[in-house]
Parts: sequence; C-alpha cells; structure tokens
Amino acid sequence: MSKKNKNIIQYIFFLGLGVFLAWWSIKDLTAAEKTDIKNALRSINYGLIPPVLALLWLSHFVRGLRWKLLIDSLGYNVQRKNTFFAVLIGYFTNQALPRMGEVIKCTVLSRHEQVPIDKLIGTIILERMIDAICLLIVFCLTLVIQPHLYTQIMDALFTKPNTSNADQNSSTWVFYLVMALGVLIFIGWLIIKKKSLAELWQIIKKAGISIWQGISAVRLLKKKGQFVLLTVIIWAVYLMGGYIGFLAFNETVHYGIPAAFTVLSTGSIGMIATPGGIGAYPIMVQQGMMMYGLSAAIALAYGWALWLAQVAATSLGGIISFVAMPFFNKKKTNDKS
Repeated sequence: MSKKNKNIIQYIFFLGLGVFLAWWSIKDLTAAEKTDIKNALRSINYGLIPPVLALLWLSHFVRGLRWKLLIDSLGYNVQRKNTFFAVLIGYFTNQALPRMGEVIKCTVLSRHEQVPIDKLIGTIILERMIDAICLLIVFCLTLVIQPHLYTQIMDALFTKPNTSNADQNSSTWVFYLVMALGVLIFIGWLIIKKKSLAELWQIIKKAGISIWQGISAVRLLKKKGQFVLLTVIIWAVYLMGGYIGFLAFNETVHYGIPAAFTVLSTGSIGMIATPGGIGAYPIMVQQGMMMYGLSAAIALAYGWALWLAQVAATSLGGIISFVAMPFFNKKKTNDKS
C-alpha cells in the first residue's frame, strides 16, 4: 500500500470516528433537550467571542515562543513570527489531515529558516512529551482541588450518562469493537509489510532512541526558567478560555476555576481522540460539566461552543498564516538584498 493511500485511509478512519462521535452525542437527545440547546446557543454572549479568540491566538503565539527556545538551543536563530505562523499552520492542517500538522509546520519552518527537518521533528517529540506531562499535572490538580470528583471522572470517561443498562452495554461493545479493530489493523500491517517480531522490535527500539534524543535536547536549553514559564502560560491560557466560556451562557456563568480545570482535563482527551477534537471534544466537556449538575443539553451546547471557537481561531489563523508567512519572508529577503 502506497504512503498516499495509507494517509487517505488514516484520514477517513479518524474523520469517520469524529463524525460518529458527533452523531453519538446527539442521537439520544429528546425534543426538549434539542430545544434547550438551540435556546442556549441563541442566548450566548457573543461579545465574548473576540477575547476568546484572542486568548486562543495568544496560546499559539506563546507555544511558538517556546518552540523557538528549543530550536535556538540547537544553534539556529529563528524568528518569532515564523514559529507563530508555523504553529497556526500546523493546527489548521491537523483539522483536515490528522497527525500531518506537525510534519507540515516543520516543513514550512524549515523552508523559511533553513533548519533541518529532522532536528525540528526532534523538538516536536520533546514538546509532545512535555504536553503529556502537563496534562497529567492538570489531572492531578483537578483532583487535588476537587477530590470528590475522582469516581465521577471515571464514570464520565467510560459510561454514557442518562442511558439504560442496554445502552450502557451497547457503549461497552462499541469500545471493545474499536479496540479489536485497532488490533486487527495492526496485525494486518504486520502481514502486509511482512514484518517479523524481530523487525518490529527494531522499529520500536529505533523510535525509543529518537524519543530519547528528543528528551535529551532539553539539556541544551539555556533559558530553562523561561521555557517552564511559557509552558505554564500556555496551559493557564487554555484554562482561562474555558472559564470565559462559562460567562457566555446564563446557565454556566456561576462556575469558577475548579470547574474550568475539569473542562481542561476532559476536553484535552477529546482533542487527542479525533482530528481537531471533532465530536469527541464536546462529548468529553459535556461529561465533565454534567458532574456539576448541569443538564446534558446545556453541557453539550457549552462543549460545542468551545470547540467551534477553537476551530474558528485555528482556521482563521491558519489561512492568514499560509499567506503571511511567505509574504513577510519574501519581504525579509528583499530587504537583505
């Protein structure tokens, strides 16, 4: 199977999963709940859209600054605006081509800054590992400030609320079906590629070495304190985005920072599960907010509103970056000549 066909199949699979989850989130809604969602969306305080978009763009800008620190530690002096543009392009690409955003952002930055792509990919591996650690810390903080949520979070992650036992069993079977499908795809890949267990081990070993090299790159950082500060800012901005989202709905305006931590925790899982979080993000946010007694309909409307804001920010920012990045770099080249 060619690489192009494999990417197409991967895209269809993850997009299909996202569409399925979007349908799953609304299939059991009653007419009254659908009416509640429509009314909630109509009553949104749209004056909060600009600050939410600004916060999301700020998080991408800070992420670009953090990435620049890693690249600079390798001996390359890249421009802030280029890392910012590349980050936006990467997120925008991920919405259409799952998992390709990281490759594309490395490619466009390499083209304009003459940094080897393999070295840029190493910094991305490190960033993703740091983000995983940060997400774990966010989960821990969520439980520390709200210890009573532990059992509820477990239920929210693995059980669809307000369903009969038959529906819950159906959800369980869907989960096992997806897991089995993943195993079959993996076995099929081994057969098609004619990979032995020894070759598979070499692949895993090689990947492990690359990851270790990415981790080791952090030792070259000259501004470790600044790197940590930028990381904290990124996640603090994410947290504030959820909190400001509370202010957009009459039914959620009374929620505070503790609830925003829960939204950040559950929503982050949704963003990882499907391309751009389609379908999965609203569901996970819904599950989190229902633990506070918010109705399923309003919780889902809140989740969709947050997701749409993120899509709008990355789409608009990505489109502008695709145009602005070559323009500003062409101008830079002309100025030098």
